[in-house]
Amino acid sequence: MKATATAPSNIAFIKYWGRKDEVLRLPENGSLSMNLSGLQTTSTVEFSPDHTEDHIEINGTQEPNERSRVTQHLDRVRALAKIPDFAKVVSQNNFPTGTGLSSSASGFAALTVAATKAAGLDLSEKELSILARQGSGSACRSIPGGFVEWLDGDTSGTSYATSLHPPDYWDLVDLVAVVSKERKDVSTSLGQTLANSSPFFPVRRAHMQKKLEYAKTLLAEKNLPGFGELIEAEALELHAIMLTSRPPLIYWTPNTLAIMKLTKKWRAAGLPVYFTVNTGQDIHLICQQDSMELVKAKLADIDGIKEVIVNIPTVGTKVISDHLF
Repeated sequence: MKATATAPSNIAFIKYWGRKDEVLRLPENGSLSMNLSGLQTTSTVEFSPDHTEDHIEINGTQEPNERSRVTQHLDRVRALAKIPDFAKVVSQNNFPTGTGLSSSASGFAALTVAATKAAGLDLSEKELSILARQGSGSACRSIPGGFVEWLDGDTSGTSYATSLHPPDYWDLVDLVAVVSKERKDVSTSLGQTLANSSPFFPVRRAHMQKKLEYAKTLLAEKNLPGFGELIEAEALELHAIMLTSRPPLIYWTPNTLAIMKLTKKWRAAGLPVYFTVNTGQDIHLICQQDSMELVKAKLADIDGIKEVIVNIPTVGTKVISDHLF
């Protein structure tokens, strides 16, 4: 039993930070995201009685640090399908891994869909989102397409992602400025456990639902100035929590900060572009299609940018081949 799936990473406009349940990966707040066309993971999963253990290959190498999480997720699939077989997993990202570009989101979304298909399961989008969440919280947002909300449920069955708008709803562009391809020192999964150590986290938690509803309203209106200003403030608030955690999480590099400042200068000069940052050093610049080429040109003039990845809203995780027998 073998299947291949491809999954997009996603950029969270309203971020998820902190978990109310570590085992089920239930978030402290709901979130809002967009699936990214240029950041993709392709994973093939094969269950076979011939395998004597799970074989896990990520980006051409065996990843001992990821083996436990992947095996645990395969165990969830085996339990659902009631099969004993070990699996071979081959996964490839087309973008830097472990730099804050949500490679675990696309990785576990692709793993979930490929593994369930290979195991002979026929799960709904909601069921796939719930399952993907248990591997990596933000993976649940990569299952549906386009612009996505992750619902803040208090149980496993009520915490899942759903599509608010299809990919072609709004002509937003996300240009990722890769300032470093080095893996960050502290993983997002570990960083999540530090959220409550920040003295400002209760303040953040108290206003998140109101912020999320406002973001959804601005998205529905396609109000780029309002939406852009909100997502910038949200990114800075998230990193304020990280900076004041114990121990503190400092993900930015000098170039991350430089691009933030330049974005504000460009906007003051009339270019409608806004930034957001996930849990890493690479920075996302959000604009509309008619501004994309100018933003790309601005980024090309900055020393220290390793790569610019252009994304538009895209579909969710899908099976691209299956070989069931």
